[in-house]
Amino acid sequence: MNLSFWEHKTWLSNIDYAIIGSGIVGLSCALSLRKKFPKSKIVVFERGILPSGASTKNAGFACFGSISEILEDLKNHSEEEVVQLVKNRVEGLKLLRKTLGDQQLDYQEYGGYELFTKEDTELFENCKSKIGYVNQLLKPIFKAEVFSEKENHFGFKHIQPKLIYSAFEGQIDTGKMVLGLIKKASEENILILNSSEITDISDNGEAVSIQLNSSETLRQAQCDIRVKKVFIATNGFAKQFLDEDVKPARAQVLVTKPIENLQIKGTFHLDKGYYYFRNIDNRILFGGGRNLDFKTEETTEMQLTELVQNKLEELLKTVILPRQNFEIERRWSGIMGMGKQKKPIVEAVSENVFCGVRLGGMGVAIGSSIGKQLAELTN
Repeated sequence: MNLSFWEHKTWLSNIDYAIIGSGIVGLSCALSLRKKFPKSKIVVFERGILPSGASTKNAGFACFGSISEILEDLKNHSEEEVVQLVKNRVEGLKLLRKTLGDQQLDYQEYGGYELFTKEDTELFENCKSKIGYVNQLLKPIFKAEVFSEKENHFGFKHIQPKLIYSAFEGQIDTGKMVLGLIKKASEENILILNSSEITDISDNGEAVSIQLNSSETLRQAQCDIRVKKVFIATNGFAKQFLDEDVKPARAQVLVTKPIENLQIKGTFHLDKGYYYFRNIDNRILFGGGRNLDFKTEETTEMQLTELVQNKLEELLKTVILPRQNFEIERRWSGIMGMGKQKKPIVEAVSENVFCGVRLGGMGVAIGSSIGKQLAELTN
């Protein structure tokens, strides 16, 4: 790379801690490292002009899991493991709110609801019958009853007669969240290099060599950089660097144009959490549908498919907004990191390389705490 002496000296030399990924995990890791090592040089490398995974592309749910998701997790995890998962999400949200403040996050606690389609009678009856059991399981965390039944006063159609409600769910503005983290990083003299993709990592035991592939004035420029420690915070893109149980999972999303007199307010889950929607001011943000074709959605390509987008529009017309006209303003996709287990991977990969990945679609809830744990792996 054709760098000047000043560019190399200021940004790319004598780096103590290099973080790959400028999403919620990467920036939280950088801020935690700054507290531990106030005089160190910390550089965050981001391959996109904005965070490339899901941190600014998610639905902004400040949630811990709907009742059907929790019951589904209990099929593959012990009660203790599920309780710990929920506890980690609740504590992670508290840390995020403490770090940035509710005003910066635009945090609103309207509560969360799960609705069940007419075809999901068996699932609905099972969830309804297990409310007492799950509430007892989670009582040590919330010190209150978490789930209860609510009437459908939103005008949803073709669903079961009752919704299952939790008062403890909230929503945030994920753009403002990441912007707040970037501002804090800047105030703490943490450098963030955008359009700077790390393509290779090599740890020789004393230092780490990282290969930087930077798009500079529309041409590719490559550069080898030596750093002391590297932290991988790329979640759904982690397979590039890691041989771990983490796979990309694309989430497709859309948002409507403003809807006059919109009565829907809160966060909503449908079909075991594979669909999710919320109000954002007077619009509906709606995402999900990867269960329609898991294999196709197991990708890092930021694309949209007719299959998923058509299903989202169909559900908007028939279930969510059956009496209202609406128009779609914007569509996009984001990449999550999933695995066979819900527990995130936070570990040392080698002597000087560490990772915090596989957030399982719960990045808002646990991203800041995973970043903190990641920073705590080094001395």
